[in-house]
Amino acid sequence: MNRTLVLASALATGLAASSLIAQTTKSAVAKPANAAPAAVHPQAIPAKIAIIAFEQGVIATNEGQRAVADIQKKYEPKKDAIEALSTEVDSLKKQYQALPANISDQERAARLKSIDDKEKALQRNVEDAQNAYNQDVQQAYGKVAQKFGGTAVKYAQDHGFTVLLNEGAAQGLPTVLWWQQETDITQAVVNAYNAASGVAPLPPSAPTPQHAAPTGAPR
Repeated sequence: MNRTLVLASALATGLAASSLIAQTTKSAVAKPANAAPAAVHPQAIPAKIAIIAFEQGVIATNEGQRAVADIQKKYEPKKDAIEALSTEVDSLKKQYQALPANISDQERAARLKSIDDKEKALQRNVEDAQNAYNQDVQQAYGKVAQKFGGTAVKYAQDHGFTVLLNEGAAQGLPTVLWWQQETDITQAVVNAYNAASGVAPLPPSAPTPQHAAPTGAPR
């Protein structure tokens, strides 16, 4: 169970990713095809790249460490109960294997049913505890990750970095966590492509006519 509890912290990465993206990035929004091309002048800024191991950093914070410790303490009684039931199941199996050969079929079947019932209960308890634990870890991780992401971006800005990369992106977090918006060339490339393609923009949509109410009609 200990190994399961430790590994469960990795399941919260997706939540941290969505929270971090929402707080620390401003995505370039493409304009409608029929809109006039915006005058965009991105700047070529000398790159100063920062690297962060985001997930490890969140867990390494004092708040992250405390959150994990509090959750593990919360689940200690459940863990002890599961271990006790597992020990009981093992003991029943050993007793069954040591039954004398002349025991009745009815008694043997009753022993097997008892073992089966307790094994099923053990499996349910493990699954319920794991699901509840994962939920708690995800919520705690997400709260710390939101604040940690904001701190990481502010640090990068305050120290003159232009790009913040995550070295631990394998678990689902984006590789690029933040960048200087002045270097974003998305709209500029869209404008250049439109000019080179020679394809005219769509005509503007006609406004929806506002029908006047008939004279005397209630308003």
